[in-house]
Amino acid sequence: MRRMRNWIAVLLAGLLLGVQASGPTVLVLKATAYTSSVRETDATPFVTATGARTRFGIIAVSRDLLGSDLPYGSKVKIEDLGDWRSGRGKGRFDAMLKDVVFVVEDTMHKRKRQQIDVWMPDRSLALKWGVRRVRITVLQRGR
Repeated sequence: MRRMRNWIAVLLAGLLLGVQASGPTVLVLKATAYTSSVRETDATPFVTATGARTRFGIIAVSRDLLGSDLPYGSKVKIEDLGDWRSGRGKGRFDAMLKDVVFVVEDTMHKRKRQQIDVWMPDRSLALKWGVRRVRITVLQRGR
């Protein structure tokens, strides 16, 4: 009986340590923006790869991330770290991003790697976004 209690104590301690050691997954990635135009997507510009309708809060991910870190249905928070090259303008889009939980519902072209694409309602906003560095915190991995 005593051995069993010791074994249970060791097992529980290991589980607790495992929970404390692992936190949310955080990724720093390149982020571009896209809109629902045929020139940026395909013949069905308002429909994502999963069949969801485009809206603010939808992101597309590069295929290397889709298979491992950010499968369809993953929910993430996005923090703006500034321009991709210079880092200037850090936080410029945080007010727009802060209360939104983004969902992975779309896929980027196969040539893209380690990148996300944030859906925007209009081209002018997407152009203002440009190419940014973002911190992604994964709230839920997959559906």
